Amino acid sequence: MKPNNQGKSRLKSVFVCQQCSRESPKWLGRCPDCQSWNSFVETSPTPSRVTTRLHTDVADLQDLSRVAKADSPRFDLGFAEVNRVLGGGLVPGSLVLVGGEPGIGKSTLMLQLSAMMAQRSTVAYISGEESVNQVKLRSERLGIGGEGIYFLTEPDLEAAVACLEGLSPGLAVIDSIQSMYLDEVAGTPGSISQVRECTWRLERWAKQRNVPLLITGHVTKEGAIAGPGTLEHIVDVVLYFEGEPFSSYRLLRGVKNRFGSTNEVGIFEMGDGGLMEVANPSRVFLNAYKEGTVGSVVVPTLEGTRPLLVEIQALTTPNNFAPPRRIANGVDFNRLLMIIAVLTKRAGLKLFNQDIIVNVTGGLRANEPALDLGIAAAIASSLQESTPVSGLVALGEVGLNGELRGISQIERRIAEAARLGFTCCLMPALASVTAGDLRQSLQPAGIRLLEAGSVAEALRLGLTRRTNTKDTAHENAV
Repeated sequence: MKPNNQGKSRLKSVFVCQQCSRESPKWLGRCPDCQSWNSFVETSPTPSRVTTRLHTDVADLQDLSRVAKADSPRFDLGFAEVNRVLGGGLVPGSLVLVGGEPGIGKSTLMLQLSAMMAQRSTVAYISGEESVNQVKLRSERLGIGGEGIYFLTEPDLEAAVACLEGLSPGLAVIDSIQSMYLDEVAGTPGSISQVRECTWRLERWAKQRNVPLLITGHVTKEGAIAGPGTLEHIVDVVLYFEGEPFSSYRLLRGVKNRFGSTNEVGIFEMGDGGLMEVANPSRVFLNAYKEGTVGSVVVPTLEGTRPLLVEIQALTTPNNFAPPRRIANGVDFNRLLMIIAVLTKRAGLKLFNQDIIVNVTGGLRANEPALDLGIAAAIASSLQESTPVSGLVALGEVGLNGELRGISQIERRIAEAARLGFTCCLMPALASVTAGDLRQSLQPAGIRLLEAGSVAEALRLGLTRRTNTKDTAHENAV
């Protein structure tokens, strides 16, 4: 008599990494892919279902050249900064994911956008974390009456979608995707399987109803939304809401956008009345800047297509008893190490026994190569107790041989510096082909160009040595 193998046909559980979705037949202490510790959770495999995909067959195939373009203009969300990042507004039927650290202001942003959208259409706001009384307290603090916003506390996604079907809103908000769940999917709310399946269901609903949908998501300790690559390939737009813990400024960055550029950045300030748009960010971030300060250089950087002036500060202090420290706040740490090595090798600065701290004021993060020359000038200014020349801004990429390389959109950067009253620009030497055209275009701005071919030459042109202080004599002796 053959043994009964019916019980062996059941699906065995697997262990899934909550950071990168790697599956393993047994528990592992460390994930081989993402190197995360204690991230494997036992999960029952879920059979694939066709309900997670839009139904398409041969009868639905169409010749793209004969398809008429739908007349569906973008929705103006009321915030010009948000519209900028989205590429001109919210596309009907799009699924937008807004990620950020807990407490950064995602729910505040969603409520303010809902209030602006509710003036023209019905808005459905579904939360799996907060009660209606908690959201009402926030709306009163923000001065939002709530007309046209229909709120629901429901973590069950099936019930939430049923409510959306009955309301037929012009905009839907899910806050947050980690709090939603489906009964037929294994795993707790926030797990890889639950988050992925819930997002598929929402994406299907938004496309079929042609309703824009905003969802929020918390980031992991590595900075990814519910694990690397878990949701980014499903949604249409991925936005990151960033900010330093002790800074009131917030940046909205586009990471993925199927309907526009990912180079735009929106800048906000968090106040008692919620998020406010920053109309002139360069002036705001330079409000405490003092000309002639040792170790301080202004750099015209680009956030998307917007020129923005930031202040780079550097501090060098002797350290003869321990390995020197390198601290980078707001700039790439490896980039800082490269610039220090170039200054030591190519410019002859003695930095081997110096603790070096570089900071971008205002809590901003700027990582483009155009900051290299500004960082180098700030470090040299602090080491030599020298000051930048009057009205100076610096921009340029530093190569490993100490040469200065050109950067993009120089005209826009210098024009922004001239608008704020700067009169001198330290930059890489212009090629003879483009030098005449650039000087002619910058002539109305009234800004003087200091061109240098190497970082050593740039430091000689841009820094003024102070010789009338005791600190300078001591530094020269060292």
